[in-house]
Amino acid sequence: MNLDLDFDLLNAWTDRLLPVAEAAGRATLDVRARGFDIQAKADSSPVTEADQAAESLITAALEDLKPAFPIVAEERVAAGNIPSLMSSVAGSTFWLVDALDGTKEFIKGGDDYTVNIALIYGGLPALGIVHAPARGETYVGVIWNGTRRAEVWRGGKPAKISVRPRPARVVITGSKSHEVPEKMDPFLANFDVAEKKVIGSSLKFCLVAEGAADLYPRFGPTCEWDIAAGHAVVRAAGGTVHTFASEAGEGKEMAYAKPEFLNGPFLAEGRRNEKQP
Repeated sequence: MNLDLDFDLLNAWTDRLLPVAEAAGRATLDVRARGFDIQAKADSSPVTEADQAAESLITAALEDLKPAFPIVAEERVAAGNIPSLMSSVAGSTFWLVDALDGTKEFIKGGDDYTVNIALIYGGLPALGIVHAPARGETYVGVIWNGTRRAEVWRGGKPAKISVRPRPARVVITGSKSHEVPEKMDPFLANFDVAEKKVIGSSLKFCLVAEGAADLYPRFGPTCEWDIAAGHAVVRAAGGTVHTFASEAGEGKEMAYAKPEFLNGPFLAEGRRNEKQP
């Protein structure tokens, strides 16, 4: 653990990184306005000039922060630039960056893509920024020793956000393009579902964090940079992101610095009421 960190420093970093996330977002909008080529990475996922331009802006800003921590960024990792982290998940402190989460949505001209910046401390996200450039929204989550900052910025003004107690009829949020019906349908059968909100990128976490949705179940594959910033926002707003319960016991909070930065299935949820599953 690094004793140089505290809530005030994380808060100051957040304020410093908010305009960086916005600048990265403007870079993606500029690329889309003038047109771009689409390339395929080794895993066949698409990448554009916008991904790379936004990531360069963010990583340059993170490298100026002191104390310095390793930066794990999606396009850097794809290029083989993977920093050395401590072998213990609980001992790793590092930045996770997905400068354009929802590239497929971006390519289609949609609004549901985000710029994600997160700091992992002790295996969990302590700071997260989720900026949606085309929607003009930015979500912030900072949590340290029980002190929390959870807010959404719209129109240049912040408003506090919080998860809501789970109602009898729940609102579910899910993916536009990564659904797994054979697992999702049996899960949803356990609930009285009032509505399902389908949205792209890490905005699904943000719906849970501001009480616009109650559950975000994810069964398809994700990488750590896809979820860390959204996880931080949910944590700061009073919710959790955890693995599913099994016969072996209750689910565990999603941890980071896993092999190849890959996640298994998880559930993001707001505040449970007593005796609720």
